[in-house]
Amino acid sequence: MKTSISVLLAALLYLPFCAAAQEAPPPAPAATPAPTAAGGQSAPATGSSSSKTKNKLIPSFLILGTVFNENALAFPGVQVRVRRSGEKKFFVETYTNPRGEFAVRVPPGYDYEVVTHVKKYQDQSQNVDSKVDVQQRLSVKLEPRGQAKTGTKP
Repeated sequence: MKTSISVLLAALLYLPFCAAAQEAPPPAPAATPAPTAAGGQSAPATGSSSSKTKNKLIPSFLILGTVFNENALAFPGVQVRVRRSGEKKFFVETYTNPRGEFAVRVPPGYDYEVVTHVKKYQDQSQNVDSKVDVQQRLSVKLEPRGQAKTGTKP
């Protein structure tokens, strides 16, 4: 009986130490990000600097838009090209998705020209100023080439 009581007593004394040892590691990872900013910067600093580098590689200005046809329906497959204002060469080219939407990321701080092009429709051009905001949403309505000519001669 004494042995079972002593085993039980030893287990009761030993279990809190095991529980304390098991509880200590979970708070350590949760507390690790805060101390690494102030103290240990060896491994996490390279991770944070690489994420900063990745953030620098991705331009932070977003040009969003939807292209519609003459009947105000979404227009999929339209070519959308972006260039800096005053330049001849386009540096971004994409196509609208099945809902007629597009999204392009560009470096901030410049004026851009967004040109939409599709066969049998007039090209539409819109200017975008990336110096003011973080993103700009465009709505483009394309007109057929023949209809626009008759529309200008009433």
